[in-house]
Amino acid sequence: MAWSFDLDKPLYLQIVENIKLKIINGEYPPGERLLSVRELAAEASVNPNTMQKALAELERLGLVYSQRTSGRFITDNTLLLKNLRYQSAQQEMTNYIEHMQKLGFNSQQAVDLLLDYLQNDKVIDKLAD
Repeated sequence: MAWSFDLDKPLYLQIVENIKLKIINGEYPPGERLLSVRELAAEASVNPNTMQKALAELERLGLVYSQRTSGRFITDNTLLLKNLRYQSAQQEMTNYIEHMQKLGFNSQQAVDLLLDYLQNDKVIDKLAD
């Protein structure tokens, strides 16, 4: 699947966010071996040096670790992953409320609109599956 990037933000940070999201949502399960730097760079259509910089940042964050001869792996620290998932959810909710307030809605109205949207589009039923 092709990766898409925004020109307003450093490429390596976008790669970090992309891989971080895949780790948090389970697309890259704990303990799984990542593709090599060159393979990931080819998949994302970026320079291997850029991918290396992103992977180094993911290591610094504790999301991946290196084994000298085996490559890089996703952390097995499920508590870290759970906390990051909830932090990301908190940030998304904060962004939603702030954006709705810019549109003139108060927090309760924003929540009511979201609940109405979920109930009318049966998203709740889809999430239960």
